[in-house]
Amino acid sequence: MVNKSIIALDVGSRRVGVALANTVARLANPLTTIDRKTSDVWSLLGKIIDENKVDIIVIGLPRGMSGQETEQTALVRQFAEDFKSKFNLDYNFQDEAVTSVMAEEELQARGGSYTKGDIDALSATYILNDFITENYQQDTR
Repeated sequence: MVNKSIIALDVGSRRVGVALANTVARLANPLTTIDRKTSDVWSLLGKIIDENKVDIIVIGLPRGMSGQETEQTALVRQFAEDFKSKFNLDYNFQDEAVTSVMAEEELQARGGSYTKGDIDALSATYILNDFITENYQQDTR
């Protein structure tokens, strides 16, 4: 199998959580959180993509509890369109149902302090793990 780098983005109105993995090890790890209000998101994402030689982009797609599109879904879809126009790279949407809740619960269980940015980066890790599980299952034959 060819080793490819993958990043997942957990896009919110305030922050973008970023996780990184590769298709061989298939272990996602939180990388960083980008503050959309105080940072140049596109410049920082470009740097992450270049430094990590990213081949695959995954963007978490939020939906309502019944699977319906929400305001947040529209925000993420617009972000994805902007991403495509800035980088001319394809991306994959991945359902992100309850990833932020799971991330916060995990951080609480670990004890110690954490920030909303920590939640976003860990949430991106869950999104990436789901994508890897669905798309890069190891052949067990």
